[in-house]
Amino acid sequence: MKRTDLIIVGGGPAGMAAALAAREKGIRDILILERDKELGGILNQCIHNGFGLHTFKEELTGPEYAARYVDMVREKKIQGLLNTMVIDVQGGNPCRVTAMNREEGMFQIEARAVVLAMGCRERPRGAMNIPGYRPAGIFSAGTAQRYVNIEGRMPGREVVVLGSGDIGLIMARRMTLQGAKVRMVAEIMPYSGGLKRNIVQCLDDFGIPLKLSHTVTEIHGRERVEGVTVAKVDENLAPIPGTEEYVACDTLLLSCGLIPENELSQAAGAEMDDVTQGPVVNARLETTAEGIFACGNVLHVHDLVDNVSIEAERAGAFAAEYILEGRGDWGEALRPKIPAKSKSTLPEGRDASSQLICIGCPVGCLITVEKKEDGSLNITGNTCQKGEAYARNEFTAPVRTVTSMIRVEGGRGKVVPVKTASEIPKGKIGECMDEIRRAKALAPVRVGDVLIKNVAGTGVSVIATGNMD
Repeated sequence: MKRTDLIIVGGGPAGMAAALAAREKGIRDILILERDKELGGILNQCIHNGFGLHTFKEELTGPEYAARYVDMVREKKIQGLLNTMVIDVQGGNPCRVTAMNREEGMFQIEARAVVLAMGCRERPRGAMNIPGYRPAGIFSAGTAQRYVNIEGRMPGREVVVLGSGDIGLIMARRMTLQGAKVRMVAEIMPYSGGLKRNIVQCLDDFGIPLKLSHTVTEIHGRERVEGVTVAKVDENLAPIPGTEEYVACDTLLLSCGLIPENELSQAAGAEMDDVTQGPVVNARLETTAEGIFACGNVLHVHDLVDNVSIEAERAGAFAAEYILEGRGDWGEALRPKIPAKSKSTLPEGRDASSQLICIGCPVGCLITVEKKEDGSLNITGNTCQKGEAYARNEFTAPVRTVTSMIRVEGGRGKVVPVKTASEIPKGKIGECMDEIRRAKALAPVRVGDVLIKNVAGTGVSVIATGNMD
């Protein structure tokens, strides 16, 4: 039987951050088990920007953020097994992990400690209980994201998004940039489940309506979605008769929330929390199963990947101390503290010329801009200088960073993620996307390669944010 000091289950941002922290504490024998063909986890399909503001003090796309950690893991020579599915984890002294892959079949590894970092998954469609047939054209937002950003396929052309979580908002923009028509985003709650900055740059920028206190009450079509019925709901979330509206579409994207990926945690005998749906942990992020730690979205769903990384570093360090010092005492059980979500809505009928939601960071400050008689601007409501700069630009000459993908010829994959090297005028986004959709690259492609020069006459290049061999 194989033996190692520490096993990390999951090679996403949490798993890699935990492994690096454990190595920093002196643990040499670390093994990351990842079911996908590459490290990085879900970030590899999150080609939009907005990551890394806290961890790396700069704004990165998902693949760029993941690549930073992949490079550090390789630099520290931390071992990883890819295309390897973990099917069972048992705590104890030692812990025991059962896994399988194509090369070795089913095998077991003993470890002195295990860190669970499997991330989360989308809620199943069945949880929505929507009447109607089950035709083609219904996707979870994450599945649609993979189709578009990894496989280069469009799920449909006329889209309704149900749920205003960040993935749903981001996919509303993504589908629009790829030429689809997003009819609306319907949200059953009276507030959005996504960050304010995503409401601005994913919906407001493209004129996509957000209907709060609305839900899909029926799906029309047998072979393929033909349309949906959307209705307003009351304070008990029940549809209000007489408010029904038929919306023609060929695609319904479900952004119904995320839940921790915790079958392994439960099978290991870890006590589970009914609120977070993740394991209960103590102050050292150890579960009730001896020697098993948990972090990231498997513990509870985080809003920011930066917070995932910070928490995972703590878990990796605690697991290393557990190994080095032999401290296996359980101590007091603690439920993880989850930051409260803001339930505020965007101001009704806000004047875009005087009030803005800042997209410079996830805080989403409401900034007021007033033009004085002498032509100067009076800017209030921002909590940092970045907010003031954003408001000044937005009021005079709004700009955005564009993220997308370009088809690759002669490579193993179909598309490579790209972004504009810097922000471009907001009014140039359409022209920029037209050039990106027409462009093709030749493999190999590396992060930072210039694939389009002077896109849409802006003087800005489009560069690769991922690798393609």
